[in-house]
Amino acid sequence: MITIEQNEQRLHATVFGEFTLADFREFEDAVMYRLEFDGQVNLLLDLSEMGRYTIDTLWEDIKFGKEHPYAFERIAVVTQSEWVGSLAWLSNMFAEAKVGVFHDAGEAEEWLAS
Repeated sequence: MITIEQNEQRLHATVFGEFTLADFREFEDAVMYRLEFDGQVNLLLDLSEMGRYTIDTLWEDIKFGKEHPYAFERIAVVTQSEWVGSLAWLSNMFAEAKVGVFHDAGEAEEWLAS
């Protein structure tokens, strides 16, 4: 399940449990909307409650990054998992965004605001 909140400064997506393709499509729609009206997006991606993801979701994430390398200005990933942090850096190979991995959402928000 995914929840998405937006304000003028950023898009905040939180994943709970399994991150599915349907969740990714919802996320993708929110990003595309922001791109159309606001340009580059600052993203706070909270994966601290994510249990796992599906392979098709990972594949779509990679495709999205390749198709939209300039979509994000900054991406702050919140996670307690080292492997999820590593995946965030791997995904950054296809994007031009600055990526930060944090254990605390407050630190991630400060970094996005700086």
